[in-house]
Amino acid sequence: MQANARTNEQGKTFTEEARRAQIVAAAIETIAEVGYLKASFSKIAKTAGLSSTGMISYHFAGKEDLLRAVVADVVRTASEYIQPRVRAESSYPAMLRARIESNVELLVERAADLRALVEILANAKSPDGEPVADARFLTAGVEILEHHLRAGQQAGEFGAFDPQVMAIAIQGSIDAVVTRHTAGQDRLDLSHCGRELADLFHRATRP
Repeated sequence: MQANARTNEQGKTFTEEARRAQIVAAAIETIAEVGYLKASFSKIAKTAGLSSTGMISYHFAGKEDLLRAVVADVVRTASEYIQPRVRAESSYPAMLRARIESNVELLVERAADLRALVEILANAKSPDGEPVADARFLTAGVEILEHHLRAGQQAGEFGAFDPQVMAIAIQGSIDAVVTRHTAGQDRLDLSHCGRELADLFHRATRP
């Protein structure tokens, strides 16, 4: 098999994967710029530098398929940004602070990604009215936080509280900042906001 025809585990050539990634990146940029409702295939193709929308249709079964790929890409990118910062810390409180602050920092580092994600979650519906995007990553975030809080309590580094309720409160606060900022409702000092949220939940969780 020649080098340019090598395939990945899903049977796609690396050239196909690169083209898919290009289209996903263009979709993120377009949705972030004009909003979900105005993000047509023609605009995405133009952003991607494609001569027609046929290349999008070749790689994706339809707009829903493309949107799912966008959500998966944004979630993966966010995880790759956050997890190393969390793992670099050695205590449970420090890891919690890193998780909160890096979530807010994403609004600076990956602003278009998060704006596109919010647009899709809020507006993308299938013909039967069901959300197009799989939003299980939202509940997964709460579960990760809950597990972290429980482990910190067992280690004696967190105080007494309901870990599930606290996890919901933390994730809800982060999501509220993301939603309000991407909607342009507030001109937040994001660095200050991240520190304040981290300080708030440090006080709420400390022994």
